[in-house]
Amino acid sequence: MGAEVTKQEFTGEDRVRFRRQVSRGTDAIARMLADGLFTDQGRPPKPLLGMEVELNLIDEQMRPAMANATVLEAIADPDYQTELGQFNIEINVSPRPFTIDDTISLEQALRTSLNRAEERAARTNNHLVMIGMLPTLKSEHFAHHWISANPRYDLLNEQIFNARGEDIEIDISGVPLGDGHHTERLHTSTDSILPEAACTSLQLHLRVAPEDFAAHWNAAQAIAGVQVALAGNSPFLAETALWHESRIPVFEQATDTRPLELKNQGVRPRVWFGERWINTIFDLFEENTRYFPALLPVSTDVDPLAELDAGRIPTLDELRLHNGTVYRWNRPVYDIHEGQAHLRVENRVLPAGPTVVDTMANAAFYYGVVRGLVESDRPLWSQMSFNAAAENLQSGARFGMEAQLYWPDVGWVRPDELVLRRLLTLAEKGLRAYGVSDKARKRYLSVIEGRCVTRRTGSVWQREAVAAREKAGESRAEALTGMLSDYVTHMHEGEPVHTWEV
Repeated sequence: MGAEVTKQEFTGEDRVRFRRQVSRGTDAIARMLADGLFTDQGRPPKPLLGMEVELNLIDEQMRPAMANATVLEAIADPDYQTELGQFNIEINVSPRPFTIDDTISLEQALRTSLNRAEERAARTNNHLVMIGMLPTLKSEHFAHHWISANPRYDLLNEQIFNARGEDIEIDISGVPLGDGHHTERLHTSTDSILPEAACTSLQLHLRVAPEDFAAHWNAAQAIAGVQVALAGNSPFLAETALWHESRIPVFEQATDTRPLELKNQGVRPRVWFGERWINTIFDLFEENTRYFPALLPVSTDVDPLAELDAGRIPTLDELRLHNGTVYRWNRPVYDIHEGQAHLRVENRVLPAGPTVVDTMANAAFYYGVVRGLVESDRPLWSQMSFNAAAENLQSGARFGMEAQLYWPDVGWVRPDELVLRRLLTLAEKGLRAYGVSDKARKRYLSVIEGRCVTRRTGSVWQREAVAAREKAGESRAEALTGMLSDYVTHMHEGEPVHTWEV
């Protein structure tokens, strides 16, 4: 989806041609797997930590700032890029070795980069916030004219609405803020996909050998519910208290190309957890080709199979573009580097923030647990149903630390108890296998342990802070603004969220 897309109208012939190209790209993947043409095939790559962090923009009054073009011009750094909403930008963190103390140097580099970007943004009277969902966003900010100027975003918006044929409806029932509070509901409709832009995430990339891809993807799917329960940071949207990690239902609904009738028929959603454990990455690309029509059917004249016949590695432009418009929570990535093809798992379930050290802790926990599960004697995914993993994601996102998750040999368990009893040890083992230093392992896993002991995530802190302000007499709008101001202060101080006072 990072590719420039300029064609504004598509014909039926465009769609047929694109489908054919995607299908041939899928055939090329199968052939490359069979012929051992991936650079990492047979020898797992050196572990690299790569991430993308999406950021929100606010003005001096904590309101969403529709100023990404101005802010990006002021930052003047190619690592920072535009995002869907004018109140969003993204930083792409170049992959670094995931060994010894390189993770700590990455943390320092990320903090330095964000501080420099904030300093430059402040000169324009705007500021950066690392948070899963900006609490001061209102329904009025989802108007079509707030889409970023890049033509591909408007084209994507147009194609989703063409497929859907009606406005997008957001309908989410929340979780009460505490005793004596009622369940709140957000029910609104919009003429743009901008609610998707409210969902600012941390995306983690892991390059893997083709023969190891299925195990890594299955492991990532299995722990998705634990991840969101531990890292929830998105409890408010449009002045409504929703889930602990509201990005999950908002993103699912904001990019849904299905009208009600197709939902009732069981047509698969574009934001998709999946429906089965896999045996090879080919399973995912084949599903994407089989089940999902093109959103942006832009084709080239390059035949990927002819490229293979000529001894060249194909770029698979159509397959990659199509793959970028199927929003799996753990997405397969085919990419080319220096003329060689490789595969990555892109983990997309986590919110941004609250701090740099929290971000690094979330990353370390994910990479460590996945590696630990992959190297276990008996695969976890052979001991639990795929539906259990999907239900864990929904429960973890909705209830956070109060969720009840299913785990083999444990049964139903709260996420904090599961992590303290089982997963911290597994993460430690996995990080050690990667070569991460004792210092780095202790730094990041102690943050995860602290969250579990205190049972405080970014979402818990936000919800408690707003409830306290409302109890003191503030309106919801005042409470959200005041809470966000305190949040930004804590974010810059940099201490992990489980230590924040309300």
